[in-house]
Amino acid sequence: MKACGVSGAEKEVALLELPEPPSPGPGQILVAVEAAGVGPWDQLLNGAGWDVGLRPPAALGVEGAGKVLAVGAGVTGFAVSDRVLAHEAPLPGGSGFWAERVLINADHAAACPPGLDAVHAAALPVNGLTALQALEKLDPGRGQRLLITNGGGATGALAIQLAAAKGIEVTATASAAATERLLGLGAREVVDYHDPNWPATVRGGFDAALIIATGTADAALPLVRDGGRLCSLTSDAPPEARGITSWDLYVEPNAAQLVQLAEQAAAGTLKLAPEPLPLSEGPAAFARVVTGRAGGKKIVLTRA
Repeated sequence: MKACGVSGAEKEVALLELPEPPSPGPGQILVAVEAAGVGPWDQLLNGAGWDVGLRPPAALGVEGAGKVLAVGAGVTGFAVSDRVLAHEAPLPGGSGFWAERVLINADHAAACPPGLDAVHAAALPVNGLTALQALEKLDPGRGQRLLITNGGGATGALAIQLAAAKGIEVTATASAAATERLLGLGAREVVDYHDPNWPATVRGGFDAALIIATGTADAALPLVRDGGRLCSLTSDAPPEARGITSWDLYVEPNAAQLVQLAEQAAAGTLKLAPEPLPLSEGPAAFARVVTGRAGGKKIVLTRA
């Protein structure tokens, strides 16, 4: 089958021809991938910090959407031809979603609502689950203030929407070009991160901070009130001080949360901005994403 991933020790991302995945075992489903998300985390799969059980030659990718081709013993929630989306890690078949077919655990998959196409569905799992899990742990209440760094990226834009829907006052850092878009998504204030003095331009006393831009945790900490909370998605949570709870968060598969997010996306209350590209452009798409040249869009590889 056609795929995009790594062939071995050289680690270069390339187009590949891979063997078919194994037949699904108990609790597993085989999915015909229609679209698969690309994120900066995919460089970590390539022997650089996130062991998801890849067995090269293997496809990269830990999220996607498609149709069920086969179900393993004990699977009752899905049947052949059902549309699903999922974030899966580790990968039971040793290979990921940037391929024509992938083997995943059924309990990590969510049914894809009729109103959600494959491209938008594939754009949702990792970014959506990360934003939702971070906000649930930060737990800001209605009327409280939340700082998000890199609000213009795929995770940040979803976090803004999820927080604003709960009546949380969001201040986000982003490029000036993203200001109008993020205000439209519900941010109360957008600060240009290109200004090295941006922390001095915002009113402090935030109840919580969500760190998505690498290297901004130390600048954000003084802006959080005593006893507040800081969650870093960039593995650089600063030491706790002034009673501020500070931690790093790593996304986990969660089918129930993904069902919730997919229903919101299908209803149009959660807006996504995917950029679909054919699987044949996978290496170039990967290079764009890991070097920060995606322009705030979520790149999704499609079967076409």
